[in-house]
Amino acid sequence: MSISVLDLFNIGIGPSSSHTVGPMRAAKIFVDDLAKKEMLSAVTRLQTRLYGSLGATGRGHGSDRAIILGLMGEVPRTVDVERIPDIVNETYATKKLTLPSGQSIPFVDGKDLQLLPRKRLPFHPNGMDFTAFDAQGNVLEEAVFYSIGGGFIISEKEAANDSFNEHKVKVPYPFSSGAELLALCGDNSKTISQIMMENECAFRTESEVRSALLDIWSVMEECVARGCSQGGEMPGLNVKRRAAKLYSQLAHRPEMALTDPLTIMDWVNLYALAVNEENAVGGRVVTAPTNGAAGIIPAVLHYYTRFVPGANDDGVVRFLLTAGAVGMLFKLNASISGAEVGCQGEVGSACSMAAAGLTEVLGGTPAQVENAAEIGMEHNLGLTCDPVGGLVQVPCIERNAMASVKAINASRLALRGDGDHFVSLDKVIRTMRITGRDMKTKYKETAKGGLAVTVPIAATVVDC
Repeated sequence: MSISVLDLFNIGIGPSSSHTVGPMRAAKIFVDDLAKKEMLSAVTRLQTRLYGSLGATGRGHGSDRAIILGLMGEVPRTVDVERIPDIVNETYATKKLTLPSGQSIPFVDGKDLQLLPRKRLPFHPNGMDFTAFDAQGNVLEEAVFYSIGGGFIISEKEAANDSFNEHKVKVPYPFSSGAELLALCGDNSKTISQIMMENECAFRTESEVRSALLDIWSVMEECVARGCSQGGEMPGLNVKRRAAKLYSQLAHRPEMALTDPLTIMDWVNLYALAVNEENAVGGRVVTAPTNGAAGIIPAVLHYYTRFVPGANDDGVVRFLLTAGAVGMLFKLNASISGAEVGCQGEVGSACSMAAAGLTEVLGGTPAQVENAAEIGMEHNLGLTCDPVGGLVQVPCIERNAMASVKAINASRLALRGDGDHFVSLDKVIRTMRITGRDMKTKYKETAKGGLAVTVPIAATVVDC
């Protein structure tokens, strides 16, 4: 595979990997390229245009803020999330943009940053272009990028040559399908996580892989903890945050679990709500594999570490490696972009990944892991992306909680079987891709269909 599991699990900011993280990275690459070519000092104006889904839901998904931050040299992993509102508000108020070099140039919203929802670039719904001008109005540099889901971005050249899937690193156990992965496990008497670890060691040492994955887990834990402590309403729709209240109820009545075994489900719901409420307000999250679905894997991992006897850091590493293997298959053979295939590509993929990871650490065979992953996606097929107001609040936050419980149930179903099942993971991935292709554009992260238009407030929030 040409991508590492650490490419799928990125530490960034909310509310969207494709609409926030991706555009910020693209903007940063553009200004870095200007600096490398010694053009940055000559720049007097930068223009950014966001097309298609980026243009349709850019305001609600923070694409405008992401572009400003990226052009200023910020990156999703390290930007100070507490200072983002002040930085962006100052840029709008002063109509000045400070470049990484320290120079300030004019910035006029609507002119230097344009949202064009009714236009689309050829390769992907999430297209954007950047243009740098000198004092005479001459074009110094131009670039086109696509944000293809999960924070991944590709250039126009890479899109044209399909080079973003090239094998840049030779791994010992390459695979491009679930069937190939299962064959590798059988032929080499290895689990999926063992196959993945050996492949990851082609990128970095095993200790570095473990350290990086446990760092990702710690960010997930911190995100849940913060989400459980924050009350009030989320801006935009004024939807109330529920995680803090639910945490208080559960923490103050632990004896409930003695009479109601489904209390564990309440905790799983809590973990997912906490993450996605943090994501919705632009907090620090892990793309897993996207921000819109960022709560599912952390919720199921919390279920594992808190409710499964014998859970440990080694299990966390194996969970993430196995989930990453399944995520790679979705990214390679279908899509993890809501703008391309609907929410089935985000929440559906994350549910499948979480089900696979949990099955691995609960002692499942590779065949049972593959079965769990298939179940997780099969019952998310056709899931639309219809964010009310173009914001990742309704139905996104609650949808993560539902998918987290579904992932645990998928794992339990698979573990009760022997791995032999009717529909393969490869077939369900192919079905997801075809379903996404057939799905109307209004149901793919444009806020023009489904709940986004039947809930009245949407018309007052969406920027179209």
